[in-house]
Amino acid sequence: MYSFPDEMRKTLESVSASMVYYQCIDGKAVPVLATDGFCRNTGMSREDVLSWLRRGMFERMYPDDVGIVSQVSDEFLQKKGPYDVVFRCRLSSAPKTAGEDEKEGGYVLIHGLGSWQTMPDGTELAVISYANLTATEKTFRDKINAYGLFQQDRFYRDSVTGLPNINYFHEFGEEKVAQIHAAGRTPTVIYADVESMLSYNTQYGFEEGDELLRTISNALKESFPRGLVTRGADDHFILLIDLDDRKEIQKRLEEVNEKIRRCAKGNTSGIRCGVCPVDQCSLGAAIDHSKHALKRLDTNLNQQVRFFSREMDEDYWRSRYIVENIEKAIESGWIRVFYHALYRMENQKIAAFEALARWVDPMRGTISPGEFIPVLQKYHLLYKLDLCMFKHVCHEVKVRKENGLPLLPVSINFSRQDFDHIDVVGEMNRIFQESGAAEYVDKSYFIIEITEQEVAANPESCQVQVKRIKDNGYRLWLDDFGSGYSSFNMFSKFKFDLIKYDMDLIRHLDDNGGTNRLILKDLVHLAKALKLHTLIEGVETQEQLDFVQEIGCELVQGYYYHRPESLEMILFRIHSGDAVQPCETPEERERLNKKWFEA
Repeated sequence: MYSFPDEMRKTLESVSASMVYYQCIDGKAVPVLATDGFCRNTGMSREDVLSWLRRGMFERMYPDDVGIVSQVSDEFLQKKGPYDVVFRCRLSSAPKTAGEDEKEGGYVLIHGLGSWQTMPDGTELAVISYANLTATEKTFRDKINAYGLFQQDRFYRDSVTGLPNINYFHEFGEEKVAQIHAAGRTPTVIYADVESMLSYNTQYGFEEGDELLRTISNALKESFPRGLVTRGADDHFILLIDLDDRKEIQKRLEEVNEKIRRCAKGNTSGIRCGVCPVDQCSLGAAIDHSKHALKRLDTNLNQQVRFFSREMDEDYWRSRYIVENIEKAIESGWIRVFYHALYRMENQKIAAFEALARWVDPMRGTISPGEFIPVLQKYHLLYKLDLCMFKHVCHEVKVRKENGLPLLPVSINFSRQDFDHIDVVGEMNRIFQESGAAEYVDKSYFIIEITEQEVAANPESCQVQVKRIKDNGYRLWLDDFGSGYSSFNMFSKFKFDLIKYDMDLIRHLDDNGGTNRLILKDLVHLAKALKLHTLIEGVETQEQLDFVQEIGCELVQGYYYHRPESLEMILFRIHSGDAVQPCETPEERERLNKKWFEA
């Protein structure tokens, strides 16, 4: 921590202005000096002031202001933006009593303004001055309209659009909510994001980009004349309106986008919005909810507006739990492997297993793969799960061997995302050796499954990685073929061992006059001609099984034969006297694999 020379410390501490010097240590602002002016304003000794600041100023800050101050602070410490923010804070440590005025003994309005100062030894310190704006604010509010003049203040006005800025929204938003309630209406928050703003700036220049923002602000003010329209961070706008009729809000936002497209000098789709009423929640919560609604629009370009719902909030917290706990789930063994058998049609024996992930949470019970896999995929965390599954399968080879179970090949699903974050093959090789699996099986025991959609999305980048998988001795299967992305050209670029047909094809055999029957029959014959093994998954009925046998597909997977189960359950059944289901021997597997292409 920086140590001031004695004379400099005395001089700086005696300053009457309210200032604090901070040093950035491990990405956090650590206070190293507070002036007499700051100590006087807080009513605390210098020692108490520094102790309080080290714990964090947020404990006395108005809850709705914590988010914006935290964001501004982080950007300032990373030198990505200025520290220039207005927020509410309690200077007194005593809790506010019932009925106490918010400005008298409660929260006061503080303006923080920061700069960087290089000390004699080269150390950079952040210097933040804190000005109490409460008295000034009160004077203005006694003389003029509560909103008008504040919109012209540089602390409350966006310089590009002329709209009130986020500081203004945080200061006067609650009053606007109270006014709307007093008029017998429901206040509603709209959080808007400009579509492809970066692309617009790149194509037309920043001056035209600023002009687009002004066009949007004018359109919003015209369509919501009674609302509070503010400019948020970057390309965001936040509105507080007195409407709760969804159709009317939707209609007006569509009008806004029509105006934007008509008046903009370049091509733009306008804005996309999340909407949440301020009814059963606070204003700050409504802003967060509208943000969540906006994020849920994702890549659906046909939808411009999404309204927040309680189900969406529950989805958000479930997703957040998954993201925040995936590492703990892996370390604590909550991620389990369930094996789903694959049967060969010719001998009706188990030919291999697919390893499926299950999250067995001690607090939330079993979390469905349909819930946690899309979340991990969205936040680019699937590689953690995929490596965890491969590690489990490797370790369980020894368990299977020691308990007299046949060592059948096992397939593990990997995502194309994995290759963007880790050296997949390098990690697999490391785990294979460290787990001890090499003592019992070679790498051909492990099958890597990659979906057709992911390969088709970026075939060039996949080509090198897929080749490495094959070159290192692992087998490679193409999963979900026929799911709507099919391109036969990929077979000239990739060397797969097997094609796994999408289960929707077998589940909808008789739809549209039995089209899928013809498609599957031809796909199986084509794969055989290309020297590719075939597997149809999702077989659940005798009729489906009969069809698979009729068209000569080699392998089948589905609940008709077997439901996924853990190795512990398999061992429990065997030790309880259940017979081991018929399984192929390595010699039988090799003979039948060759026979498939000779027939």
